[in-house]
Amino acid sequence: MFGWAIMFLIVALIAAALGFGGVAGTAMSAAQIVFVVALIAFAISAVMGLVRGRG
Repeated sequence: MFGWAIMFLIVALIAAALGFGGVAGTAMSAAQIVFVVALIAFAISAVMGLVRGRG
């Protein structure tokens, strides 16, 4: 998931450099959403791993 966030960030930076403000804003919003979802998924996974312990 972090790979997707980085890809959207790169697309946003390139679009902004070329003057495509709408595309850059949309890609940046998508990058932020994917990054937050990835962080939440990581946190849930880490907590579940701690709760379960070693089998």
